[in-house]
Amino acid sequence: MAFHELHFKEAPRILSEPPGPRAREILELQTELEGKPVLYPRAIPLVPEEARGATVKDVDGNIYIDFYSGISVANFGYSNPVVVEAAVRQLRKITHTLDFPSKPRVELDRRLNEILPPELRGGVRILYGGPTGSDAVEAAIKLVKYYTKRSTIISFEGSYHGQTAMALSVTSSRKFKEPYAPLAPEAHFAPYAYCYRCPFKLEYPGCGLACAEYLRNMVEDPYSGVPKPAGIIVEAVQGEGGIVVPPDEFLRAVEKIARDNDIPLIVDEIQAGLGRTGKWFAFEHAGIVPDVITLAKSLGGVGLPLSCIIYRKELDVWEPGAHAGTFRGNVVAMVAGAAAIDFAKDSKLLDHVARLGEKALGYLKDLAEEISYIGDVRGKGLMIGVELVEDRDTKKPAKELALKVQRECFKKGVIVWRGGRYNNVVRLLPPLVITEELLMKGLEILSDVMRSVE
Repeated sequence: MAFHELHFKEAPRILSEPPGPRAREILELQTELEGKPVLYPRAIPLVPEEARGATVKDVDGNIYIDFYSGISVANFGYSNPVVVEAAVRQLRKITHTLDFPSKPRVELDRRLNEILPPELRGGVRILYGGPTGSDAVEAAIKLVKYYTKRSTIISFEGSYHGQTAMALSVTSSRKFKEPYAPLAPEAHFAPYAYCYRCPFKLEYPGCGLACAEYLRNMVEDPYSGVPKPAGIIVEAVQGEGGIVVPPDEFLRAVEKIARDNDIPLIVDEIQAGLGRTGKWFAFEHAGIVPDVITLAKSLGGVGLPLSCIIYRKELDVWEPGAHAGTFRGNVVAMVAGAAAIDFAKDSKLLDHVARLGEKALGYLKDLAEEISYIGDVRGKGLMIGVELVEDRDTKKPAKELALKVQRECFKKGVIVWRGGRYNNVVRLLPPLVITEELLMKGLEILSDVMRSVE
């Protein structure tokens, strides 16, 4: 199926300034009936009714180009007919099977093995747990603790790994952690290679990878205050942290430190994996090989909730039932996940992502030459961040400006989101099936908005 057949052809189309009358009515009902933690409508008042490909229609008939994919859940496109049809066929048979074997389950097992790098293919085990990314992170941390008989986990500044207790303990954001402290003990944070805001005030490559040396010191110095870790967990590209893309050399250094000290390496691919960066896994760009991989978000093909961990078979030390969960066997999501991987292979989706990613990055870097408050543009594939600052010399974060850009884009028919340590990064994560025409339309609207709010 050609990518251009997957979308609403009219996108973008704004019939009434959002939120329209029907949207306002539903937003008011949500405010009345649901709790205060509801987040997304506070930034943009979207009330979606239907979505196709990389486009979303709201209840008032407005059609948007989506540059967010529900946080990288809709990698293979909203309502992708190939995936939906496979899921519906399974839905008519059976949905809930715990961890009993089934053809859909082993088919997804096989597909995941097939897309692994050669060093891991055939030498891993897969475990499905709860349906969310946080569940996958919980499982990964429990596994390495059990395997090593150690308790300390090292994570990184700027990281995001989820909202459950163990996952939150290795997430770096004070906003998320402080209300619930103390969390799981012995979670320590090393500096990430956020070269635009280097904590050591150095510049790559002349820095000598001071961040990696800091990590080595944490692990190897007997007086660092950090007990020998059970694992190191890292994102190959930080998502919530602001689409921070480290030098490949940094990830290779992290891997070497882990190997030198017999520490399992967990790579969190929940947001960056399954094609988002132009490769199946973001860690492949650096050529590293993790011990444990966490997956969720787009694993369920069309937004069906499913997560798993993939780990070296040497770590397969748990007893039966040592890690369980009621929803660890949703075969509809498994069928959808396998169909999505087949669709991506048949359509050469990864090549498409790599090509469009280069085009988008080039366009945005040219825009940065023109607009003074764009401090940095970075990304891999269709995972792109545009960091906004009040002043390029001081790099003071422009949080309110990023919010204004987001809201003005929405009014003109493009959905973008924000992120970063200071919430000043415009994040672009469109469904991977977006066409070049839709991508450029969206980028042109974004550039017009940025010029208008300068």
